[in-house]
Amino acid sequence: MIIIGVILNIVGLGVFCWALFTLAVYALPFFVGMTVGMYTYHTGTGPFGSIVLGIVAGAFVLAAGQFTFSLVRSPLTRAAIALLFAVPAAIAGYHASLGLGQIGGLAEGWRELLGVAGAITVAGTAWTRMTLFGAPDVGRGVAAGLTQLPLRSARNG
Repeated sequence: MIIIGVILNIVGLGVFCWALFTLAVYALPFFVGMTVGMYTYHTGTGPFGSIVLGIVAGAFVLAAGQFTFSLVRSPLTRAAIALLFAVPAAIAGYHASLGLGQIGGLAEGWRELLGVAGAITVAGTAWTRMTLFGAPDVGRGVAAGLTQLPLRSARNG
């Protein structure tokens, strides 16, 4: 029985860490959704309306960011959009890793190192997930589409 308890604790901690870092990647849409939800609640919308408006606002920010990233061709603008999502994710990843280090009872230096590693990991994951929505760069050539027939062969037949 003790072995099953230890295994289930490890699995539960793994699922918790997976959920924590998956949600940390979406820190910007979550922040916007939470801000809109709290604002609308304090203006008298009520709890149900505030939750719905918060979810809609967060989903809109995520969809708008992904759509804009896939639409824009400039690498500088794409990097700026990806940074808008990666920087809040890095901050959330840092604090989540730091909190897990404090729960584990690590020394101060190791906690900071774990926090920085978590920030880099979560920011890299957010950056990668944002760049997945970029349109593929298709160069010119035969693979890019139909080729034009030479003028001579078009006249001959």
